[in-house]
Amino acid sequence: QVQLVESGGGLVQAGGSLRLSCAASGTIFRLSTMGWYRQAPGKQRELVASMTVAGITTYADSVKGRFTISRDNAKNTVYLQMNSMKPEDTAVYYCRSNNYGAVHWGQGTQVTVSS
Repeated sequence: QVQLVESGGGLVQAGGSLRLSCAASGTIFRLSTMGWYRQAPGKQRELVASMTVAGITTYADSVKGRFTISRDNAKNTVYLQMNSMKPEDTAVYYCRSNNYGAVHWGQGTQVTVSS
């Protein structure tokens, strides 16, 4: 059974930082594109950041310069470092793995940024 488990969510004040982790099991992690998505109330789920097998990254315009995605293949873990957080970052954050159509999602972790 493929499983992605997010952790690190919580409550933070605007301007603060938070780091999310996603631990993968039952997957060929090093051969998967990994991504972080988020969904705010009343809005569609959107891509926040992703990283390919080769290490190529993609970021949403809204988080460029503030968020950083990284991965540790030895630990089968992908991270999302979130700095200079804004209330608009409040959402449930989901981890996703993708191996050419073999897609799996984590259960999500709540991130709340207070003003």
